[in-house]
Amino acid sequence: MKRLILLFLLFNFAAHAQQKMVWPHRKKAVIVLTYDDALASQLAVAVPQLDSANLKATFFLIGDFTYQTIRQWRTLSKRGFELANHTFFHPCINTSENPVASANYTPYTIVREIGNMNNFLFAIDGKTTRTYAYPCTETTVGGKDYVDTLKRSDYIKYARIGGDNDAIITDFKKLDPFRVPSYGLEGNNTGEQLIDFVKNVVKKGGMGIFMFHGVGGDYITTPASSHRKLLAYLKKNKKDIWVATFQQAMDYITRANNR
Repeated sequence: MKRLILLFLLFNFAAHAQQKMVWPHRKKAVIVLTYDDALASQLAVAVPQLDSANLKATFFLIGDFTYQTIRQWRTLSKRGFELANHTFFHPCINTSENPVASANYTPYTIVREIGNMNNFLFAIDGKTTRTYAYPCTETTVGGKDYVDTLKRSDYIKYARIGGDNDAIITDFKKLDPFRVPSYGLEGNNTGEQLIDFVKNVVKKGGMGIFMFHGVGGDYITTPASSHRKLLAYLKKNKKDIWVATFQQAMDYITRANNR
């Protein structure tokens, strides 16, 4: 009898642990649209398409600002888009495409740069809570992991990593808020491929995060037509899909986990 009771309790515990997240307004899943590196094509192409679909997104910015783009980013923040931290200089291991070498950093210096970038972003949008994306999806600098140093700094609330086309999050109890996986696009994706990812997220009742770079231009480019098809699908299926910013989605998950 004791063994049966124990098995019953274990079964109930496992079933509870695997329970699907209940999303706002009983939606079936959440999709987060994120864009890295503060690229010109994002302002010229992605934002107008997002506006047309009445959708909001998260932009992980680096320090590549001009007087004109600062005004544009500030306006987007006022309209509900999230401006997030991607460091100022975007250091990476591979310097062939990223001229600032992360090998020359320490966990302390990269976190200090993240803190300084927070100050730049505060000057743009006046906000004090910030999320983060690791440059080149690398969580190490100078051969050392800096995630724990970043956690202790209190500069960042949540952090996004990359870059897996199967990065559908369903186990929210085990989700590390400083290692949140995303679907890292490699460029030239079709609209059908992007929509298929969304369909799989909905099927599993989870969260899917897109990691875009260029849209209709720049590099790691998603064709403008593919991006438009994705947004049209999200708009058409808004009854079932919650399209949130990264911070909105993670705040909701954090509250749900703490109930």
